[in-house]
Amino acid sequence: MMAVLKLENSNVLDTVRKYYLFLYYLLQFLGFTWTFSRLNANLILQGQGSLYSAFRSCAEKLYCCQVLAVLEVVNAVLGLVKTPVFPVMIQVMGRNVILFVVFGSLTEMQARSVVFYVFYLWSSMEVFRCPFYMLAVIGKEWRMLSWLWPAVWVLLYPLTTVAEAIAVLQALPVFDETGLFSVPLPETVGFYISFSFSLRLYLLLTVFGLFINMRHLLSQRRRCLRLRRD
Repeated sequence: MMAVLKLENSNVLDTVRKYYLFLYYLLQFLGFTWTFSRLNANLILQGQGSLYSAFRSCAEKLYCCQVLAVLEVVNAVLGLVKTPVFPVMIQVMGRNVILFVVFGSLTEMQARSVVFYVFYLWSSMEVFRCPFYMLAVIGKEWRMLSWLWPAVWVLLYPLTTVAEAIAVLQALPVFDETGLFSVPLPETVGFYISFSFSLRLYLLLTVFGLFINMRHLLSQRRRCLRLRRD
């Protein structure tokens, strides 16, 4: 009797987990699809001018997506997904630094074309990743998508890292000039620790994160190719 009850409870919890994860990936898919569509529509209608208005057009939706993306780390920590915690944390925290700190806190950065490229690359990757995981959660597979999304990520992830690094490099002089988020030291010392120093460390960690995530993505890519051959 106890074994039956445990089995029933396990089935209920697994069903709740599936509904929760499916809803999470669905919301992310809708948010990033909206962003991807808006960027493309602006590019068609406004031409080159759309490169400088991406933040104004899409930032609010991406704020919601990236706040929600913190659950990616929580899901990995709790074991709700099989993804390793460290690669997920690198990606989520890195994006949040770029979105909320580099773009969100510096009005000087918001009208630059690098914002468009970062947003476009983020949304391009997510419109393939989210539906793949939505199907995986409910035990379904579309083989074309299973093959396509790792290929897209392996191609676009390094480009995204380069775009994010360019954004940080462009922001460094602004943080140095304004002293924003810098840590003042006692007057006897006579100087402060500039926030740009933290961003330079972030750039070094980005290179390490690229290696970790690319290794993870390539392993998934090889696994998907084996499944496709089978």
